Amino acid sequence: MKRKMKLWLPALILAVSLSGCQGTKSALSQEEPLSGPQTVSLTVWGAEEDEALLEQIIDGFQATYRGQADFQITYQPQSESSCTNALMADLENAADVFAFADDQLNTLVAAGALEPVENAEHVKGTNLSEAVLAASVNNTLYALPLTADNGYFLYYDKRYFSSEDITSLDRMLDIAAENGKKISMEWSSGWYVYSLFGNTGLTVGLNDDGITNYCTWNATDGVIKGTDVARAMQAIAEHPGFVSTDDAGFLEGVKDGTIIAGVNGVWNAVAVEEAWGNGFGAAKLPSYTCAGQQVQMASFSGYKLIGVNAYSKQREWAAKLAEWITNEENQKLRFQMRGQGPSNTNAAASKEVQNAPAIAALLEQSEFSCLQRIGGNFWEPVTAFTADILSGNSSGYSLQEQLDTMVEGIVAP
Repeated sequence: MKRKMKLWLPALILAVSLSGCQGTKSALSQEEPLSGPQTVSLTVWGAEEDEALLEQIIDGFQATYRGQADFQITYQPQSESSCTNALMADLENAADVFAFADDQLNTLVAAGALEPVENAEHVKGTNLSEAVLAASVNNTLYALPLTADNGYFLYYDKRYFSSEDITSLDRMLDIAAENGKKISMEWSSGWYVYSLFGNTGLTVGLNDDGITNYCTWNATDGVIKGTDVARAMQAIAEHPGFVSTDDAGFLEGVKDGTIIAGVNGVWNAVAVEEAWGNGFGAAKLPSYTCAGQQVQMASFSGYKLIGVNAYSKQREWAAKLAEWITNEENQKLRFQMRGQGPSNTNAAASKEVQNAPAIAALLEQSEFSCLQRIGGNFWEPVTAFTADILSGNSSGYSLQEQLDTMVEGIVAP
């Protein structure tokens, strides 16, 4: 269902600049004013949960540019995760401005849906470097960073763990078992399983064709071999303090007291804090024992981006709106209203953001994270592999054979 904003709105008491930094103008705002009164019709796609936030942001945009155009800005709810599919269905008539997950960027650029951002240096200078990288293809910026919070870290109940305990998964598992509790992680998803392979020297990623994968998780040489990781996973799976469960299972365990720590993301921060109260804690992921050494657990990182449709009939105004949605002040507003972590450097450094345990933990984990750039063949083979590990090797195949089968599926054309 479309929701059309009111065409004329009362001026805001305070109008902020296009960049969100007082006294600073972007390259777009320095252009010559668009000539003559005109009707500017724009469609904005964003998450359904962001409706109230986007309404407020769009109101501010219209108030700031009041008199320069007659605005007709229409908001439509559209999931960031499936944005590309919706765009590809009718690109020329799709939204002018849209929010999407960064792992869709390559596809959108290849399809011609996005063109290079004109004021790239301004964007690069005001956003976290990893967020800029997530919005770029071959060092060219194609979208504007919006959030820097789509990753995972460790939630833990301070009533059971000290700040030293949470640095070691082994120690945490022992504490959980001693108390008849569990540490949770979702091994049915390759997104989380990457954390155990990511800092071992074993690699996985997207080939230059943007479709197929490369993977060395079954390597038989090197300091850490594929079988070393598999054996470490077996030890974790067999520990009485461990449970593999999905997002719903994690929350259920947190609420009923059976789970006292787990690997999860910011989207559950409010629910976890409500359950644990003063015991609520969050930190980077711990290390785990692999091949006789402690290996810091890695993570995939993700970012939400704002794109401007290359086929927009009002590309200049669409670009202005995209920059407005992602400026410092509106990223701060997004954090206040939706709890989403800013990609803007100044907003991310604010005391309010830094004092949010979940966001601070995610930023701490970012040192050990990398962008998710994976082809579609990655997911099912990893799930099959971990299912066998969790079942106690029900397949009967050796660990090397299981790893070889997984990798064969991951790299399949």
